[in-house]
Amino acid sequence: MLIVAITGMPGAGKSTAAKALEARGFKRIVMGDVIREETRRRGLEPDEKNTAKVMLELRERYGPGAVAEVCLRSLKTMKEDVVVIDGIRSFAEVEVFAKAGKVKLIAVEASRDRRFRLLTERARSDAPTSRASFDERDKRELSIGVGNAVALADESLSNEHTTPDELGRRAVELVGSWVAAAG
Repeated sequence: MLIVAITGMPGAGKSTAAKALEARGFKRIVMGDVIREETRRRGLEPDEKNTAKVMLELRERYGPGAVAEVCLRSLKTMKEDVVVIDGIRSFAEVEVFAKAGKVKLIAVEASRDRRFRLLTERARSDAPTSRASFDERDKRELSIGVGNAVALADESLSNEHTTPDELGRRAVELVGSWVAAAG
């Protein structure tokens, strides 16, 4: 199994790239959904504050690969040749997924200003409520290792001056080349 893992800072465009791959028929697992689901299970609103608390607690209690371990249960039941993992936050998560197949890691990158704009425009329940909360979220993500995952990626895609369609097309082309090479 080829596991295409997508990493990047909040708002960089990970989900845009992953959704383009999903539209091409690849199965997609969203790591953030695990956090939002656990937050709801605890009777909390899945807003910025609560999802951050649950994410940090899970990693503190069960280790840096905790969220990936939950996703791995679903992954192991799949018969697909290629699966997309949306939302890698640490290289420890990549190592967890490597138990199930060959992992290729894509980093999606964008400037802080662009990411802030994209996050506030999408208006999801866990979107930053201010620039200060955005900065705090960046610090939190960096503290759990997203910078290492970005640095160790097999390939990077810039989302600084692209449209969602362009980013998606480039992700599809890249993964297509990996699938072709895997033969």
